[in-house]
Amino acid sequence: MMPVSGRRAAALFIILAAACRMRGADIPALLAERVRSVVAVEYFTETESERRTTVAYGTVIDDRGTIILPPGAIDGHVPPAQLKDFKVFVPGDPSNGAGTYLGQDAYTGWHFVRADEKIRERLVPVTRFAAARHAPVPVLGDEVWGIGLRPLEEDFMPYYLGSHLALVQSLPQLTGEAQQEVAGPGLPVFNRDGVLVGLGLNSGGQPYVLYSQANRGGAPVYLVDVEESSLFLLAGEVLPYLNRIPGRVDGRPLAWLGADGLAPMDRDVADFLKLGGHSGAVVSEVLEGSPAERAGMKDHDIIIAIDGSPLPVFRPTRYVTEYVDREVERRRPGDVMTLTVLRGSERLTLMATLGDQPTLIREAKRKYFDRIGFTAREFVYGDAVDRRTRVVNSAGVIVHYVKPNTPASIAGLEPDDWIKDIDGVAVRSFADAVDKLSAIEFDPLRSEFVLLVSRGGDTAVLHVKLK
Repeated sequence: MMPVSGRRAAALFIILAAACRMRGADIPALLAERVRSVVAVEYFTETESERRTTVAYGTVIDDRGTIILPPGAIDGHVPPAQLKDFKVFVPGDPSNGAGTYLGQDAYTGWHFVRADEKIRERLVPVTRFAAARHAPVPVLGDEVWGIGLRPLEEDFMPYYLGSHLALVQSLPQLTGEAQQEVAGPGLPVFNRDGVLVGLGLNSGGQPYVLYSQANRGGAPVYLVDVEESSLFLLAGEVLPYLNRIPGRVDGRPLAWLGADGLAPMDRDVADFLKLGGHSGAVVSEVLEGSPAERAGMKDHDIIIAIDGSPLPVFRPTRYVTEYVDREVERRRPGDVMTLTVLRGSERLTLMATLGDQPTLIREAKRKYFDRIGFTAREFVYGDAVDRRTRVVNSAGVIVHYVKPNTPASIAGLEPDDWIKDIDGVAVRSFADAVDKLSAIEFDPLRSEFVLLVSRGGDTAVLHVKLK
């Protein structure tokens, strides 16, 4: 038998000790307990032309059956009124209970759903598996594991995913990246002892080179796994915000600053201004009538500090803009935000009292006209910004949806068209448009009408023939 050197013996001892520790963690038992804190949520998006099914995975956060879904689980532009028939599934069980959509929190981006009593008693809050005091922060090489769920056809059967921590970054929140997939998006991540260390994020794209007979040189492609992810938000970025359950389905109140088109400060600019090692967010445009405008902010100002604290340095630098946005979103209308900005070589302190976010597109009033074949939507503040027009001069309505092979479609009307006139008369408001279009819709003798629309800065006259 070959003798074992002292160094090799020590290395062998470490490997055996690690293996014993891994065996000591009863993964099947831990998984069986912690899977009760995860669910699958199915819901329908009901539009003028279809009823679309979506399934997302979520984590239970309290004894009332409250569930958080990741930001991408529900399209933030869809009006809550179009979200229908939420169902909550326990993994591995074909039965389900009803769910109620509570809204989205602007700061975390999470969507909140509450399970009904039928299924609530079978759920366990993930907070039961959190550390009593401070959330543990995994270090490089630590074993981490999480839960994945199979699709609906397999009754959302849960399965184990395991890996080791490879990297921690501020993006802008502290985010861990494992060596391989460690959890489904929106599902919890644990350490070897089963203590919560994070929450799965949507997967980042994995770069590959694709070779084919047509392209022998290879072409770069990115593959995104929508069911599993190696990225997870650290528990310290999750646990303090579980109480941000919206009081209203629209998520209001929503704080608003009005500094639009933020971009990271270029390194060359930072060096020129002798700000090497500092971070900044360049304001492309100060919006009309906004808190930023009232505070004295100007286009091209560079935000370098908030409430006296310099903006953190991020790599990649683009995350500084998300950081500024989140600093606004975690506040409430009426809060005062102290902004330090650079204007040329001058450093200024601006006091901005945050306002209430103007009506969002998803909140805009809308009405479908079946005979004509389109949905008209209220013109809101964001439409004025997109079309580079003054809010005080804006009127008319926006085309939200055009049904194929209808009079509106045949006339050439398209989504996002801005209707300014109907039959040669200016549209003063959404209510005015509804009155005019309703009169046309229900007039059996009406054979045609005329729309004046703006599209991409150009104006067109469309003749809509009803017969």
